[in-house]
Amino acid sequence: MRIVEDFPADEDFSLRDEAAESAVARKILREVRTRGDSAVLAYTKKYDGICPKTFEISRAQINDAYKRVKKKTALAIREAAKNIGFFAKMQLKQCPDFQIMRNGMVLGQRAIPVQRIGAYVPGGRYPLPSSALMSTIPAKIAGVKEIIVCSPKIAPETIVAADIGGADRIFCIGGIQAIGAMAYGTKSIPRVDMIVGPGNRFVAAAKREVFGAVGIDFFAGPSELLIIADSSGQPKRIACELLAQAEHDPNAKANLITTSRELAKKVDVEVRSQLATLLTKNIAELSIEKGRIIIADSLNKAVEMANRIAPEHLQVQVRKPEKIIRRLRNYGSLFTGENAPVAFGDYCSGTNHILPTNGASRYTGGLSVRNFLKIVTYQRADGKSPGPMSRKLSKIASALAEAEGLDGHKRAAQMQ
Repeated sequence: MRIVEDFPADEDFSLRDEAAESAVARKILREVRTRGDSAVLAYTKKYDGICPKTFEISRAQINDAYKRVKKKTALAIREAAKNIGFFAKMQLKQCPDFQIMRNGMVLGQRAIPVQRIGAYVPGGRYPLPSSALMSTIPAKIAGVKEIIVCSPKIAPETIVAADIGGADRIFCIGGIQAIGAMAYGTKSIPRVDMIVGPGNRFVAAAKREVFGAVGIDFFAGPSELLIIADSSGQPKRIACELLAQAEHDPNAKANLITTSRELAKKVDVEVRSQLATLLTKNIAELSIEKGRIIIADSLNKAVEMANRIAPEHLQVQVRKPEKIIRRLRNYGSLFTGENAPVAFGDYCSGTNHILPTNGASRYTGGLSVRNFLKIVTYQRADGKSPGPMSRKLSKIASALAEAEGLDGHKRAAQMQ
């Protein structure tokens, strides 16, 4: 990792050149849209090295997956599912329907679930059953009628997690071709209304391209972690957290901002020491060598930089975190306290690990029940003759319509 004096004013960790990925995504998506299953099969064979007779995982294959998964793994999946489900149910309570009377009109709101969603679960480098839980359970709690899961070279653990999470259909395809199949539909794979889930930079590019044809959650690319620490930070723990994120992907971003130069040096040494024995060293070292340890002259400066970087995961290791937490505004998920490793959020504490990356936390949070709900409104006027409140609204509407030059609107308003 590089130790630098400050966050460069002319550099933004959230920005990268996406033109190459977008060009590849457009080409493959165009073929999937025109050739359907044959294009999906061709690219699955090319990129995943498999040629499945059918894309869909059968009930018999799902049952077989349960037999192939270790008992402790299956138990962990079920326990994590309970926690994720509990948190999702709490979120659902924050999206109530309501109806009120205002100015003689009945006004209301309904939260209507999306009908069919597609959940993308990465699986090219590692099986990620946790991502299957994170994408399916909130959708199920929200009331989504049909949940489709697509995952490349799908592992038994992912099949089991998708089934426990509530997936209605599971497909063993991934990459850009899976995004295209869900967005446009093929003979084998139904078109969905919305696509959610993380993925590599090509999957993120594909989601950007299909947005509009379908809804998406956000662009969840390679993992990110930013840690803020003062001199009380623990070098071993900080290094461990940084490497845990770095092992996700060679393009993952793991950075530290600290007010202690001594801590910075200790973390750098500890990262090298832990990396030597890490089983995923071949991936983690590619990412961690691009990481930065940034020296901040104060915690106020650290907060300012963190809000600018807007990381996916933000961890705080300072003496009095309560003094800065309320000023931290741009992050996907926040972790404070010695007993709150990011891995808990990744797997089982209950909060969702599908989070915004590349600076998107400036305007959105992580995946939640709310992503799967359409907040729609309605109004109703009771009675056959307009009352005084209706006539008041008529005057307001006709005056605004006249100001905008919309005579049809003005006449409609005055019909009351």
